[in-house]
Amino acid sequence: MGLSSALASAMSGLRANQAALSIVSSNVANSQTPGYVAQTPNQIAVTTGDFGSTVMTTGVSRDLDAYVLGQLRTETGGGGYADQMANILKQLQNVYGNPGGTGTLETALSNFTSSLQALSTSAGAQSAQTVAVAAAQSLAQQLNVTTKGIQSLRSNVEQDLGASAQQANVAMQQIANINIRLQGLNASDPSAATLMDQRDQAINTLSKYVDVRVVTDGSNQANVFTNTGIQLVGAGLASQFTFASTGALTANSVYDTDPAKSGVGALNIKLPNGSSVDVVANNVVSSGQIAADIKLRDQTLVQAQTQVDQLAAAMASALSDRTTAGTTVAGPPAGFDVDLAGAAPGNTINISYTDTTTNTQRQITLVNVTDPAALPLQNATNANPVRIGVNFAGGMSAIASTLNTALSGAHLSFSAAPAPATATTLRVTGDGTGLAKVNSASSSKTVSGLTSGIPQLPLFTDGGALYTGEITSSGSQMTGLAGRIAVNASVLSDPTKLSVYNTSPVTPAGDTTRSDFLYTQLVTSVFSYSPQTGLGSSSQPFSGTVSNYLQQVLSIQSNSSTQATNLQQGQSVVVSTLQAKFNSTSSVSLDQEMSSLIQLQNAYAANAHLMSVVQNMMTTLLQAQG
Repeated sequence: MGLSSALASAMSGLRANQAALSIVSSNVANSQTPGYVAQTPNQIAVTTGDFGSTVMTTGVSRDLDAYVLGQLRTETGGGGYADQMANILKQLQNVYGNPGGTGTLETALSNFTSSLQALSTSAGAQSAQTVAVAAAQSLAQQLNVTTKGIQSLRSNVEQDLGASAQQANVAMQQIANINIRLQGLNASDPSAATLMDQRDQAINTLSKYVDVRVVTDGSNQANVFTNTGIQLVGAGLASQFTFASTGALTANSVYDTDPAKSGVGALNIKLPNGSSVDVVANNVVSSGQIAADIKLRDQTLVQAQTQVDQLAAAMASALSDRTTAGTTVAGPPAGFDVDLAGAAPGNTINISYTDTTTNTQRQITLVNVTDPAALPLQNATNANPVRIGVNFAGGMSAIASTLNTALSGAHLSFSAAPAPATATTLRVTGDGTGLAKVNSASSSKTVSGLTSGIPQLPLFTDGGALYTGEITSSGSQMTGLAGRIAVNASVLSDPTKLSVYNTSPVTPAGDTTRSDFLYTQLVTSVFSYSPQTGLGSSSQPFSGTVSNYLQQVLSIQSNSSTQATNLQQGQSVVVSTLQAKFNSTSSVSLDQEMSSLIQLQNAYAANAHLMSVVQNMMTTLLQAQG
C-alpha cells in the first residue's frame, strides 16, 4: 500500500469515526426521548488503490425488531379495548351496588317482599299498608335510578367514541404527513430515521384506538389497514372518522343500520377516494378503544338495560295479569276454547302442544298486536315459545285464517268456537292428522281495576299508564320501562287498596287474600324471561321467581366486571412484556453507547496517529529527495 493510499484510508477512518461519534452523541442525547429508536452507522469497505480499502458511512440503521413491534401494536389495541371495557363495567357494577348494601335493587326488592309478608302477618294493618306502599315506591325509584345510571354510562361512552375518533384522525393524518416527507428519502438517511421514529409513534397511538396492520412499500411509505382490510392511511392520504352525536342517550336510543331509524351517533369512515363506510354496520374495527365503545354502547349496556326492564315488566305483569285456563274441547280433534274478550294490546294466549312425530313439547304465544306495522313478529331460530302477532279485535274468522297460515307446519287448527261460545272465543285443536296434540291453552289479560273482586291489581304502572307489554312499530313497551315505572297513583293516595280488592261486598277486615297473592307472585311464582337479557336461550328461556331472576342478573354483571378486570390486568402484563422486549433492542443503552464511545476514541486516535506517521514518512522522503 502506498503512502497516499494509507493516508486516504486514515482520513476515511477519521470521517467514519466522526460520523459514528455524531450518531453516538444523538443516541445519548435522545436516550429519554419517547419513541426514539437507537441508531447505528452503516459502514462499507471501498477499494482504494491496488491494495487496501477505505471505509464509507452510507447512513444509519434503526435498531428495532419489526416482528415484536407488530405484536406490540396488536396487543396495544387489545389493551385499549380491555381498559375501556373494565372501566365501564366497573362503573356499571357501582350502579347496581354491593350485594346487601343500601340503595340497591336487591335490597329494595327484599324490603318490598318483606313488607308484603308483614302486611299479611298483621292482617292488613293500616301501618303495614303504608310501609308496603312506601317500599313499593322505593323499589320503583331504585329501578328509575338504575336506568338513569345505565343510560348515563351509555352517554359517556357515546362521547368517548367521538373523542376517540378525533384522536385516531389526528394520528392518521400525522402518519400521512410523514409519509409525504419521507418520499424521496432513503431509509438509511439519518433525517429519514427521525421521521420514521415519529411515524411509528403515531401508528402506536392509532393502535390504541383501532386494530392496525402496517405494510411498508419499497418507497418507505407506511400503508395502514384495519384487520378487515379498510385502508386507514396510504401514500400521503389518510382516511377520516366522522361522528355525529345525538346527545344524551335513553333506553330507546338504539343503533339501526338504517340511519333514519338509528337513535345513536353515526360513526363512519371517509376513505381517500371519497366513499363513506358505516363502521358499525360493516364491523370495520375489531379491537382498540373504539371497538370497546361500540360494543358497550350498542350491546353490553343495552343488554343491561333490557335486564332491568325485564325485571320491571315481570313485577308489573306478575301482580296485574290474570291467567285463565281455556275450556276443554273433547273432540276429536281435542283442544281448547280461549276467550279473547277484554285482552289489551300486548296480552297473550299461551298454547302448549306436543309434536307427536318427535314427542317434543312446544310452546306458542299469540300476542295481541294492534299496530299492523309491527307485524310480523320476529323469532330467533328454534325459539320456544314461538311468538305470533295477531290483532285480537280482528274477528274470529280473520284471526283463525291468519293463525292457520302462520302455523301451517305445526299441524294445529284454529277456528271460531261454535255456539253457545261467545263471538270472541277462539278454538285451537289438532288438525286431525294426529301429528299434534294440544296439551293446554290459556289467556293472560291485564287487570285495570283496583277493586274488581280478584287479588290482581296494577300496582306498578308505566308512568301512570297501564303496563300490558304492547308491541308497536316503535318497539316494545318493555323497553325503558325501568326508567318509567311508578306505583299506581291511586294506591299511593289510598294504601288500603293493598288489602281491599272488592267493594261489593266489601273485603272484610283482616282479609289477607291480596297481600298473600302479591307476596306469592314475587317470591314463589315462576316466570319465563326474555333471552335478550342474556339468561337462557331462545329454545330454553330462563325460568325462575322474580327474586331468582334478579340474583342471576346481579351475578352475571358481577362476573362480567370481574372477568373484564382480569382481562385488563392480563393484557397489561402482555403489553408491558412486549414493550420491555421491544425496548431491549430499540432503546438507547447508555452503557453500550459509552463502550462504543471508548472504541471510537481509540479508533480515532489510531487513525490520527497513522496520519501523523504517514506525514512524517512523507516528510522524510521529501527531504531525502532534496
